Amino acid sequence: MELKKGDLVTRTSYEHDTVFKILNIKDGIFYLKGVDVRLFADALALDLVKVELKPETENYLEKVKEKMVDTRNDYFFLPGKILHIDGDNDYLTRCLSFYKESGVLAIGKRIPEEQVPQDIKGLLQEYKPSILIITGHDAYYKKKGQKEDIKNYKNSINFVKSINEARSFESNQDKLIIIAGACQSDYEELIKAGANFASSPKRVNIHALDPAIIAVSIALTERNKEIDLINILEKTKYGYEGMGGIQTNGVMYVGFPR
Repeated sequence: MELKKGDLVTRTSYEHDTVFKILNIKDGIFYLKGVDVRLFADALALDLVKVELKPETENYLEKVKEKMVDTRNDYFFLPGKILHIDGDNDYLTRCLSFYKESGVLAIGKRIPEEQVPQDIKGLLQEYKPSILIITGHDAYYKKKGQKEDIKNYKNSINFVKSINEARSFESNQDKLIIIAGACQSDYEELIKAGANFASSPKRVNIHALDPAIIAVSIALTERNKEIDLINILEKTKYGYEGMGGIQTNGVMYVGFPR
C-alpha cells in the first residue's frame, strides 16, 4: 500500500505503540508527527503500517472529562483563567477545544519554544492568568550524555528560561500556577526553576493533553482548597512517569447566590 503525506501510520519496530501522521517524505525517509503524543520521528517505509484508527484523543477525552465541581443550583462558579503557550499549533488547537468543552476560559498562543522567554512577561501582563502552561516539543538526547545535564535536551533550557521570566513577574506559586515541559523534559530543572507541575520524571513522552488536563483540574478546584496530587497526576496518560509536581491549591471562586 502506497503511503503519502497525511496518512496515519504506526511503526513495526516499536510494536505499533504510537499513531503518527506523515508530515513529509524525502529521499525515502518518512518524517512523522505523533497524533496524540508530542513526538517527532522518522522511519523507512518498510517499518510503517497504515492505520485507519481515529486519534486516541477521542476516547481519551471521555476518560478525563469527569465532573470536577459541585454544581448545586444555588451556587455560581468562576474557574481560573489559563494562558496556554505552545510551540505546536496542532496540539494547541486540541487543548483549546478541551478547555472549551470543560467550560474553562483559556487564551492560546503559538510561540516557538526559543522565543517564549522574550514574550512571556508581556503576555502575563496583558492576560493576567491564574494558570500558565509552557509547552511544545522537547527530547532527551541520551547519546549526548547524562540526563542531569540540561544541555542534553532539545528545549528544556528554553522552558527553564521561560519559567524564570514568569517567576520574576510573579514569584508566588499560589498566585501563578505554572505547568511546563513536553516529551522527555528535564523535570527536576523545571521544578527547581519554579514550575508547580512539569514533565517528565521518567523522561517518557507525554500526551498532547496532559498539561491541559492538570490545568483544568486546578481551574475547577475551589480556591485555597488543596488538590489531590496523586489523583490529578493519575488523570494524565502516563501518570507520575510523565508528569509530576508540588502540592498546589485550586483557583476557582465559588459564589452564592446565582
